[in-house]
Amino acid sequence: MWINNTLQWVGTVCLLTMYVLMSFFPHLHPYNILAGVVGGMFYLAWTLRVRNKPQLLVNVVAITIGLAGLYKYYS
Repeated sequence: MWINNTLQWVGTVCLLTMYVLMSFFPHLHPYNILAGVVGGMFYLAWTLRVRNKPQLLVNVVAITIGLAGLYKYYS
């Protein structure tokens, strides 16, 4: 159970970091996207452990969008 809690809390911290960077430090782009992708990955790991299929879809789509945003930024 502590692994599930840890995955969720680390994911939450990453996503909150993403929102702080987007809102208050837009000049630090693309770190906000990176924080979101990392947070999504932690939530994806949690989702796979608890077998929550709707949340799995949300995480896969969010990570895909984030990676596409990083690709666009660096290309």
